[in-house]
Amino acid sequence: TPKTIADGAQTQHLGQHNFAIIRHLVKDILTASDDQLVDAMYFLAERMKTIVEPTGCLGFAAAKAMREQLKGQRIGIILSGGNIDIKQYAHLLENKFH
Repeated sequence: TPKTIADGAQTQHLGQHNFAIIRHLVKDILTASDDQLVDAMYFLAERMKTIVEPTGCLGFAAAKAMREQLKGQRIGIILSGGNIDIKQYAHLLENKFH
């Protein structure tokens, strides 16, 4: 099980149906570190006034890290989940400054 603040990504295996879809449609998989997730959460809170949980901003964090490679392209990113305890959210953002 991956050790990450993105608890929704802490899985030991993909489901049979999900894996089949991924094998058929996905060309590449990107990753994001916990630090990148916190940076993305902070950016979304500060600039977009949106609370997004770590798992819900995985795609944004990965794309943000690749912004130079993605420059000029039109991309869509789904942000999801305000399903995070507000104290945990504040703790993650507070640690960004220490």
